[in-house]
Amino acid sequence: MDIMEPMGLPAKLLGTGEQELLHLRSHGKTMIGPTLWLLVVSALAGAVFAMLPTSWRPGSGWAATLLAVAVAIPVYLVPLLRWRTTTYTLTNHRLITRSGIIHKVGHDVPVARITNVAYERSLTDRMFGCGSLVFTTSAEAPVVLHDIPKVEEVGVAISNLLFGVRA
Repeated sequence: MDIMEPMGLPAKLLGTGEQELLHLRSHGKTMIGPTLWLLVVSALAGAVFAMLPTSWRPGSGWAATLLAVAVAIPVYLVPLLRWRTTTYTLTNHRLITRSGIIHKVGHDVPVARITNVAYERSLTDRMFGCGSLVFTTSAEAPVVLHDIPKVEEVGVAISNLLFGVRA
């Protein structure tokens, strides 16, 4: 089953005897909206550039380009970096979530505290082959991992891993 990316968590973040079993990232569908916005920004910048008088060039071209880049950073680059820096890792001891570009946020849930693994799939999720994994724990609110590719396969694999860990 090819549901994970290459091992991604640095070995220094693993405890003694801890092994990385799954390393996941959200489905690429999360970048569809930002990519469409980037295309709109690019088209508008091109239209503005085309409408500006040639006597104003090259200054107007640079201004249009800088404005387009200034708009593209929050509408495309920031979501891309958020997507790339958000990972979910399952080891034989814990479920690890990491996210953040500058301000890093992490959450570790011991595997022994996970009491149930469920998944949710909307119509859009089913079209893209992804969904949300919901981990119920004995002590905390449920942990939800959104837009996981092949969510059913991952859910079954995690359930099997958890069953094996507890056996």
